Amino acid sequence: MARFLLLVAAAALATEPAPRTVESVVPALDYGPSCWSSLNLHNLGDRVVTLEVEAHRAGGALVALLDHPRLTVSLNPGQSVSYRLDIQEETGDAWVKVRELVPSPRFAPVVAVAGTSECTVNNQLRTTAREVAYPTRNPWFAGDISEISGNVISLVNTSERTAKALLCYSAGNLYSTGASELTPICSESLDVQVPPFGARQFPVTRGDNSHFSLKTQGSAIVLEMLRPLATGVKIYTVDSTIRFQQ
Repeated sequence: MARFLLLVAAAALATEPAPRTVESVVPALDYGPSCWSSLNLHNLGDRVVTLEVEAHRAGGALVALLDHPRLTVSLNPGQSVSYRLDIQEETGDAWVKVRELVPSPRFAPVVAVAGTSECTVNNQLRTTAREVAYPTRNPWFAGDISEISGNVISLVNTSERTAKALLCYSAGNLYSTGASELTPICSESLDVQVPPFGARQFPVTRGDNSHFSLKTQGSAIVLEMLRPLATGVKIYTVDSTIRFQQ
């Protein structure tokens, strides 16, 4: 009888729907003497939600949230919270990974995730939105500078393994290797290793190049194109017209 009950319990556990985790990444969170950023979370559902919030400096190290020194965040139905990262010194850009635990396939993710960066310029406060992005394997981009002049590509390696970025700045000259596709000749190239959980930003313009391309090697990389808000001001907003390939 005891064996029969154990088999019934095991069968019930086997048929019980397994929970899943949905990951969102907020990249390019600016920090410096005149800049700071916030992570905004809003529970749109009618159930309590548990989140894991993993914040990183640009170099990859973990960093705590101000007034919330834990990785776990619990949100009641309809609750909204906003956190700043506990970064006091200038670090460039930080980023955050948010994991939402969805307890059953019958439920959908219900937490809206967003970020904002704020900078003071000439006694004016400039606020820019930071959109959620999702990691992909080996994303790449290529384009003419005439369409993206002054832009910056933000790269985040969200995995615990080293990633690589291969950059090519070209004057527009092409060569053929015998295949039908022509390849740009790089007037300047960079081969950059990105540490686990590290973030980097790369300008698309270098010298007089007219073409820019970026290839990556990594299992979970986020790419975003950032465009300047104003000439001479180092504040960037997401250029949502740009699409990256996998």
